[in-house]
Amino acid sequence: MPENGIQVAIVGATGYTGAELLRLLLGHRRVQVVEVTSRSEAGRPVADLFQNLRGRTELRFTEPDPQRLARCDVVFFATPNGTAMHMVPEILDGGARVIDLSADFRLRDAESWRRWYGMEHASPHLLEEAVYGLPEIHRQAIAGARLVANPGCYPTAVQLGFLPLLEADLVELDSLVADVKSGVSGAGRKASVALGFSELAGSFKAYQAGGHRHLPEIEQGLSALAGEAVSLTFVPHLLPMVRGLHATLYATLRREADLQALYERRFAREPFVDVLPAGVHPETRTVRGINLCRLAVFRPQGRGRVVVLSVLDNLVKGAAGQAVQNLNLMFGLAENTGLQGVAVLP
Repeated sequence: MPENGIQVAIVGATGYTGAELLRLLLGHRRVQVVEVTSRSEAGRPVADLFQNLRGRTELRFTEPDPQRLARCDVVFFATPNGTAMHMVPEILDGGARVIDLSADFRLRDAESWRRWYGMEHASPHLLEEAVYGLPEIHRQAIAGARLVANPGCYPTAVQLGFLPLLEADLVELDSLVADVKSGVSGAGRKASVALGFSELAGSFKAYQAGGHRHLPEIEQGLSALAGEAVSLTFVPHLLPMVRGLHATLYATLRREADLQALYERRFAREPFVDVLPAGVHPETRTVRGINLCRLAVFRPQGRGRVVVLSVLDNLVKGAAGQAVQNLNLMFGLAENTGLQGVAVLP
């Protein structure tokens, strides 16, 4: 642990995820944020762009310089897909550790990356080294990692929801279904007609039902849990709200089991997974602004289908909060350091 606190930089701090990460890190007692970068806002005070941070930081946005970034203890990338993979090798070589919140290092296979993201991978040699940053599964590996690939919001909610069933070999692997709804902030801060208020308010829609690029990431993780290939039908939806994600997961049981006891036992010691009492349905508002996934498990009419409900804040446990959780593991801190907030209600 560095004596003067963990020196941190955030690359791409003007998007929703980068801003949320900065908000959390400014309240982290063991962290000193020393640099936030933005090519478009270089020179501008951070608090001018994000007024909620007035009085909390005097930082200005800077141009990203890999050599300067490498002098930090850890560098977070909150950049669009395809950016981090060009800069990470030089930063790692300079001695810094990296937590990437984009998808650049989540897939193990460079050809799969090219197929789903439409570009060649610039650093395929790092794909095998990168540790997938889902602490509930890879806690020990994260602690010793140089490079952590922080999972996305959809993959986090779906994998945590299915986790106990796959570990216990309780469900058929060829018919998993994930029906997931997300708030609009999951699409990022960019301007788009399709994401405008008048286009979304009072409406609800699915998108990319024929194949979403988070599918290979989710199947990769689920297959690793199951020890063999998993087939998942994944359909994302857009909700007319800012934050929150709700996943309804379906699987066919192979044998009888006490599902409530299974989930409570598996997550009993997990600080950021809450299994609700039998019969209680989770709500997205109960995780707003906090690093928590709430789960509920049902067996409708006592039949052979299990239904898991999984909710989280897409910007926190689905992105920035999970990145801070990974930071804590990498530097030997208590996992909940800087992540002890309570959800805002109503």
